[in-house]
Amino acid sequence: MRICDILRKDKIIPSMKSKFKNDAINELIDLFKDDERVKDVESMREAVHDREKIMSTGVGKGFAIPHAKSNAVTDIIAGFGKLDDPVDFHSLDGQPVRLVFLLVGKENLVGPHIKLLSRISRMMNKEEFRDSLANAKSVDEIYNLFETEEKQYFEIS
Repeated sequence: MRICDILRKDKIIPSMKSKFKNDAINELIDLFKDDERVKDVESMREAVHDREKIMSTGVGKGFAIPHAKSNAVTDIIAGFGKLDDPVDFHSLDGQPVRLVFLLVGKENLVGPHIKLLSRISRMMNKEEFRDSLANAKSVDEIYNLFETEEKQYFEIS
């Protein structure tokens, strides 16, 4: 499963206004209020925030990947946002977050969920890719960056 198979353009926010971690997560979750793949957006929200309470998903280098497994979704879903102003996510490296990738998968889709988390993390570990995302201005530009990087990094045709 590819990132671009689950990340739809209407689930990308190139200019997030949130000033706090929970608000940033909610801003992305709110994109799914009318999504046919989400049976109960509030249950999904609760699952993501419950996971965040266990340990911050601010992985470092200005990037966070809030994620959860929940039967409130019918498939793996994703959203991405770029914060206008960096937000404290209590990241492992102590750095504020500017790039946020939301991933929620159905509880029985553990394998694909973990593979996608790993794939996203590896891509975001590249400074050049993070910088390109941080400088992107539009939904199309962000989506195309993910698509191009995924093809290059994982040799997908």
